[in-house]
Amino acid sequence: MLFRSLLLSFAIVSAATPANAAVFKWANDGDVRVMDPYTLDETVQNSFLANIYEPLVRRDKRLATEPALAVAWQQTSPTVWRFHLRPGVKWQDGTPFTADDVVFSFQRITGKTSSMSANVSSVKEARRIDDLTVDFETKAPDPILPGEFANWAIMPKAWLEKNNAAEVAIVGTSENFAHRNAMGTGPFKLALREPDRRTVLEKNPGWWDKPEHNLDRVEFTVIASAATRVAALLSGEIDMIYAVPPQDIDKIGRIPGIHIIQGPELRTIYLGMDQARDELLFSSVKGKNPFKDERVRRAVALAIDEPAITSRVMRGQGRPTWLMWGPGVNGYAAAQDKRPPVDVARARALLAEAGYPDGFQVTLDCPNDRYIADEAICTAIASMLARINVKVDVFARTKVRFFGDVNYPNYRTSFYLIGWTPSTYDAHNVIRTILASRGRPGIGITNDGGFSNKRVDELEPLIATELDPGKRQAMIEEVARIVQDEVGFIPLHQQRITWAARDNIELTQPADNTFPMRWVQVK
Repeated sequence: MLFRSLLLSFAIVSAATPANAAVFKWANDGDVRVMDPYTLDETVQNSFLANIYEPLVRRDKRLATEPALAVAWQQTSPTVWRFHLRPGVKWQDGTPFTADDVVFSFQRITGKTSSMSANVSSVKEARRIDDLTVDFETKAPDPILPGEFANWAIMPKAWLEKNNAAEVAIVGTSENFAHRNAMGTGPFKLALREPDRRTVLEKNPGWWDKPEHNLDRVEFTVIASAATRVAALLSGEIDMIYAVPPQDIDKIGRIPGIHIIQGPELRTIYLGMDQARDELLFSSVKGKNPFKDERVRRAVALAIDEPAITSRVMRGQGRPTWLMWGPGVNGYAAAQDKRPPVDVARARALLAEAGYPDGFQVTLDCPNDRYIADEAICTAIASMLARINVKVDVFARTKVRFFGDVNYPNYRTSFYLIGWTPSTYDAHNVIRTILASRGRPGIGITNDGGFSNKRVDELEPLIATELDPGKRQAMIEEVARIVQDEVGFIPLHQQRITWAARDNIELTQPADNTFPMRWVQVK
């Protein structure tokens, strides 16, 4: 019945689309949260909205930085970067893009309700010099600032103010015009938004860049069922699926007219634990927090058989890790990436030493439509922890609900599975965003479990400003050792990216798992 209704929706769209238009239809198992790019720092959200909104600096197919809404930039002093904006750019309503939009966007993204402030956290002030020039003064020298801006979508000042959306509205708490509408400078514009069902983009004929795509229309459909998603691809109703179920990869790869696109991903999937509250929100333990004890955290880590997860649950689509950043990320050190072997007896002994000889109960928060086999991985972890008498109740739900609970500003979680790709492709992004203590603007905003270490907090700004590669690498490795020694987080694996598309579709698969429509061709 679900597949039949899906076919009907496609028939309605096709009837409204000119016969000679190039239409690209793709599906994923989860939706984009909302149309406001400052509400959530998550790959699918950022990637989809990057087709509408654009940054000052963007990434090319090899993930190197290149000009976008800025044509050039340089440092005029150790703590001032000057950005020269692209002339002639217009918002999709025809109004000109100027420095006022950039300064306004900086003020908006650094507001207390924004979830994206980490992308500009080193910036003290944004100053308009003239219509096409903006100076950014940093709190300290920041040699990688342009790369940090690559995930900062610029938004239109006049449009937001006109529609009473100048402030970011927190999803689940309030809503404003920017949640369901969009006004960018990018290659596509929003034509239809049906949350949790379908979102349609149309080509922006006034885009400033020369298109590499040939698309007139993009139809994105949410198909939660893996079987239905694959069936839609095989029938030709969908041109591409972004999330390919591991169990279907071999079958899809053998079908004529369809090809699999695979590559390693920069994302690390990990477990986090609430170490901030004096009592866990969702646990049988009352009056104290077992995750504040390093012995409990280590016991949990020692009970998890990650090689079994990647080989059996993920069917080989993952690489076990013991670092919060993996190969391909600047700062990665293979010598540190060695998981401790599974040791159930030692884990039980550690729990007993910590005062939990009979274990305890805790809820594990997990998305069921974001990462490869995410809910199945959480279920496997629950079985593994049962061997040390830690009873895990898996609470899996859609990523929209999951991120709303677990991420800033709510942090309503005791134990959670989540993933992170550093937007700068540098370990410092992980350190600043996840490992550093919460409480400072733009710092530790995705540290959902509240891990805190004074030395990590001291090293974070030093890593951000150190120009000597050897000294900088030594500090990054020191942070990694601290997190491993304290088991501040439990890294699990880096997953492989697996997409599937019909043979008439040409696309690019970057290692950060973004999906830019500006490189898609329908043949």
